[in-house]
Amino acid sequence: MTTHTEIAAPRRAKWQLKLPLLIWFSIAWLALMLLIAVTGDLWQPYEYQAIDLHARLQPPVWLEGGSWSHIFGTDHLGRDVLSRLVTSIQVSLLVALVGTLIGAVMGTLIGLIAAHFRGWVDDLVMIAIDYQAAIPFMILALAVVAFFSNSLLLFILLMGIYGWERYARITRGLALSSIQHGYAVAVRTLGASPWRIYGRHILPNIANALIVNMTLNFPQTIMLETSLSFLGLGIQPPMTSLGNMVGFGRDYLLTAWWLASLPALVIFFTTLAFALLGDWVRDRLDPTSR
Repeated sequence: MTTHTEIAAPRRAKWQLKLPLLIWFSIAWLALMLLIAVTGDLWQPYEYQAIDLHARLQPPVWLEGGSWSHIFGTDHLGRDVLSRLVTSIQVSLLVALVGTLIGAVMGTLIGLIAAHFRGWVDDLVMIAIDYQAAIPFMILALAVVAFFSNSLLLFILLMGIYGWERYARITRGLALSSIQHGYAVAVRTLGASPWRIYGRHILPNIANALIVNMTLNFPQTIMLETSLSFLGLGIQPPMTSLGNMVGFGRDYLLTAWWLASLPALVIFFTTLAFALLGDWVRDRLDPTSR
């Protein structure tokens, strides 16, 4: 005979699967950005570098004087803002995504090495972590750009250095704790190699914390990239990025506000969506919140 509690349980589980409205917005917005980044080259109306001085500073289609030939208007050189916005999203997401992955992989490996060898290796890693956390990354970026020629590859590697110490600190602490658990001790007693112990047993058990840190670090990487590009130290012309567009559009805020406002809105909603999604993922994966 079916009891009342057995009937109510599936309803409660179904209710728990419902996502908040802000999370749906975050998922939808990030899906849109990913779609633009992947398929943008197929449908963007113009080449992002194409110049048409006869159509310079044309307003968007919803303003007086706008035209459907340039839906988001044009810049001071007559370049189509929509086409440049699509390319900027592609470049900014590429830099932020690859840079975040490089930082995550590098920090995780360094943290595992520190947890395994301990001793002077652990001390050296902790000194490097404290050194990285103490120096403002903007100063480090300025020094790198001053000594080396700026290029897309160098800029991506520079973004990869940002935030690695957080992954290293988290990985080291969780690995030192996990290595004392029964499953790790049993595997080590059976003669498993360190690669197998950390790769097959410890790393999967601490992956949740690393994934949460990645979702929270990604919007910070986007903001760092846009800040450096805004200052003229990041992506260099003729290539474009979101920060690059905001930097060039600041001189036309009174006469052509859309040049800086549209990429600034994309930056705002993208970082907001990642922050909301990362915070929600952290709450879902944290057992203490349940």
